[in-house]
Amino acid sequence: MNQNLYGRLAAGFPADRSRPCFRLPDGGLVSYGDLEAGAGRIARLLLAKGVMPDDRVAVQAPKSVAAVMLYLAVLKIGAIFLPLNTAYTEAELDYFIEDAEPRLVIRDADALAAEAAGLEPVVEVTARAPDDLASIIYTSGTTGRSKGAMLTHAALLDNGRALTALWGFTERDVLLHALPIFHVHGLFVALHCVFLSGASMVWLAKFDEAQVLAGLDQATVVMGVPTFYTRLLASLEFTPAKTAGVRLFISGSAPLLTSTFAEFEARTGQRILERYGMSEAVIITSNPLDGERLAGSVGYPLPGVELRIEGGETGVIQIRGPSVFKGYWRNPAKTAEDFTADGWFITGDVGRQDADGRVWISGRAKDLIISGGYNVYPKEIEMLLDELDGVVESAVIGLPHPDFGEAVVAVIIGQGDEAAVIAKARESLAAFKTPKRVIWVDELPRNAMGKVQKNLLRQAYAGTFQ
Repeated sequence: MNQNLYGRLAAGFPADRSRPCFRLPDGGLVSYGDLEAGAGRIARLLLAKGVMPDDRVAVQAPKSVAAVMLYLAVLKIGAIFLPLNTAYTEAELDYFIEDAEPRLVIRDADALAAEAAGLEPVVEVTARAPDDLASIIYTSGTTGRSKGAMLTHAALLDNGRALTALWGFTERDVLLHALPIFHVHGLFVALHCVFLSGASMVWLAKFDEAQVLAGLDQATVVMGVPTFYTRLLASLEFTPAKTAGVRLFISGSAPLLTSTFAEFEARTGQRILERYGMSEAVIITSNPLDGERLAGSVGYPLPGVELRIEGGETGVIQIRGPSVFKGYWRNPAKTAEDFTADGWFITGDVGRQDADGRVWISGRAKDLIISGGYNVYPKEIEMLLDELDGVVESAVIGLPHPDFGEAVVAVIIGQGDEAAVIAKARESLAAFKTPKRVIWVDELPRNAMGKVQKNLLRQAYAGTFQ
């Protein structure tokens, strides 16, 4: 049986292809039939441009319906989809092109769709084996050069099916989609849940507060990053009435503050469902749809995913399962380094697992602070600091220190007295965990998905104790 991901996604489309897939801010609708035909026409154009199975097609284009058609077209003809952050500079783009050697680089999906207009849509779906590559996702590259995670047709299908079932998606759902589609969250997690269930989407180019608030009137599910929810909570228009028709709010791509979780529940009566994933395995764990969702926990491993902690109660999370990537593109040395001898992927995230299987993330292994020979996990300190008056959000980092090797430093959005914060923290923390310095800032550096870039903080304040 043909294992091409396009065919498996299309099998989930509603039988009535006139049903809407995209609901646009201006009230316009794009049907599943429109999506299918558009993807078929672009597929025809890609073939005419010489794209063959296993060729890479790099896409750095604004979010649009045509960009989704392009994604499906690439899958349909058996090529490999390579999405790139629209914020990348030309110099950064040069690296990806040199590394991936794509057959095509597309910067404007709408122009491509216009060029394909009038062509006869490709109907046949190119045969693919389960282990063939569907996409290469470049990691954010916070340490060294970005690496291309190779994701197969089978891996993406398995993860999509698991999430569709786990989160209860049906053709009656309407997903509010305000995420970028150069990232696994908006591209694979969101789109695949919709396609596999035959649901529809409120389709927004980006997070726009007014459009999101208007879209909530139609939506039954919202997928977002923590920043979405803090912005909504800051709006007086975000009322319980606005969320009355939404059955599920999902958060990921960056840690959700426990204060945001609590404030959201107080405002709406609903608990945000937090999940945990990464480019190399898409979604790994999720809080339950029906069952207790706990602030600070990312829930349980997905069906079929095995998870273990390396050494002790808290340690580096290792996983294996059907959605784990095949390895890093043209980088066998790094692939070998990131897998154990018995085949488990070393995520680089530090965490622990309860007796009942619930997972808690402490942070990245590279963010671990070793102060005076003691291990310090930033998340524990951040959770305490974030509860203090005057603290909006904290990021705890380790900086070079002549005596301790590394000293704990808190970089905090907000305002207050440094000595008072340190004294308050010391009431609950051992001396080696207590921040030696507090640095007040107006904002924290973040990547496109809202994740705090601690490497930039470490660079900026490296000379604090020199």
